[in-house]
Amino acid sequence: MNPFDLKGKIALVTGASYGIGFSIASALAEAGATIVFNDIKPEFVDKGLQAYQEAGIKAYGYVSDVTDEAGINEMVAKIEKEVGVIDILVNNAGIIKRIPMHEMSAADFRQVIDIDLNGPFIVSKAVIPGMIKKGHGKIINICSMMSELGRETVSAYAAAKGGLKMLTKNICSEYGEFNIQCNGIGPGYIETPQTAPLRERQPDGSRHPFDSFILAKTPAARWGTTDDLKGPAVFLASAASDFVNGHILYVDGGILAYIGKQP
Repeated sequence: MNPFDLKGKIALVTGASYGIGFSIASALAEAGATIVFNDIKPEFVDKGLQAYQEAGIKAYGYVSDVTDEAGINEMVAKIEKEVGVIDILVNNAGIIKRIPMHEMSAADFRQVIDIDLNGPFIVSKAVIPGMIKKGHGKIINICSMMSELGRETVSAYAAAKGGLKMLTKNICSEYGEFNIQCNGIGPGYIETPQTAPLRERQPDGSRHPFDSFILAKTPAARWGTTDDLKGPAVFLASAASDFVNGHILYVDGGILAYIGKQP
């Protein structure tokens, strides 16, 4: 028996139309899972469905907002009726606002907390009853190095991701007896279209200052790729991790273990 096999499992990945969520959902599909995803706008869901189709993956897309409790409950009931009871939840949907704390409005702070922390709470509590009835479940929260560290301009994001780390531990504490494992993945700096400008060579051929900063801070001496997150996601979604609970797996090339190169 292959403990990493996800055949027959239904995985809901929030905000998985593109980027890290799409990559994780693709990995779960490759391991045999049926993929369900949501996004906040119909055009994002349509774009996601097209991307999955092009990748040869049959996926089910739903329009919903992770901060809308009634809407999420409705979506989960619909998924259970149309696809089946959810075995695996990946709380991936999130936003970041880079604003100095003393310039940030409380409304902006609340929005980040609402999507990045209240969202995972809302979606998790919607799927947990089905997992309890089924006798098993996997919840993977996409955390961040900001679950451990602070940085300029990201007070709301760090607060939300720090809270998500503790929500992960609390779900483990509260529902472990029902054979539900809740763990997190904390990505390091990942190559995505959004970070591409930070990795472009300067006109004189030198590295972008932020690129140099990341390479100097990372023992692996490179940025991560979305492929680096695939194996950890499959592990935490599969029977291979049945006795792993309340853990945050940092996929960061060693950055959290390292003080950085001497200038």
